[in-house]
Amino acid sequence: MTFKHILEMWKETNIPFDEIILTEEMVETGMDPVIIKNNMKRLVEVMITEAEKNYGKKHESLTGLTGNNASKLINHNPKILGEFNYVATITALSTAENNASMGRIVACPTAGSCGVVPAILFALKKVHNAKMEDIVSSFIISGAIGNIIAKKSTISGAAGGCQAEIGTAAAMASAALTYYFSKDAEKCGHAASLALKSLMGLVCDPVGGFVEIPCVKRNASAANVAITTAEMALAGIESVIPFDEVVDAMYRVGKMMHEDLRETGNGGIATTPTAQKLVEDIKKRWK
Repeated sequence: MTFKHILEMWKETNIPFDEIILTEEMVETGMDPVIIKNNMKRLVEVMITEAEKNYGKKHESLTGLTGNNASKLINHNPKILGEFNYVATITALSTAENNASMGRIVACPTAGSCGVVPAILFALKKVHNAKMEDIVSSFIISGAIGNIIAKKSTISGAAGGCQAEIGTAAAMASAALTYYFSKDAEKCGHAASLALKSLMGLVCDPVGGFVEIPCVKRNASAANVAITTAEMALAGIESVIPFDEVVDAMYRVGKMMHEDLRETGNGGIATTPTAQKLVEDIKKRWK
């Protein structure tokens, strides 16, 4: 599946884009579109349920390196963020910290990037009172974006750096948000492209190899990238480079990355003096 292919199908018919995606999935996998949609709905329900349960709460992570970021933000009177961004940012932090504390999450597309898409979907529900049916339809679009990236490139930080995880999550979230407000497949492609380009080249450098620093806060930042790029796409701003080509470029960039920058914990901020001291402190506590 390529984005160009499903976009052309959308342009040639009057069928809603989410239904075209379900049909294409049926052709590729043989699965009933109703079953696929119900499976997607269950994933959305888990994301929304966990977002509500963990919204702004403190967590105890495995290492203690994170766990109170969402709590700090919810107790802060925002000076810059609007309501939607504020809710999405808290949700992204809460979800990522829930993951770090071994809580229930939907890997979307991965555990390390699990907070971005739920941030957008929960903010739609909480701020815009979005109906479940519309949220699921938007999530189907994000699923197609993630599926295309997974098949054409990679969603693994070990294979392609954090751009493959958090970049993909941002592209998925941006497309979902754009579809909710426009139902325009072409704009969804531009949104996903703008988001993925914004995070291209991002390395995967978890301190100590744990999905905590910088992963948790990157989820929050990426959620805001998704919101910004969706708003641009909705305004008619286009990505000069088509989505499929952006994905191909991301794959090439990932291949060019040194292995120390791909989830090994041997590069980037993971090798800073402070990071190394934190890891040594963790080792001493665990002895």
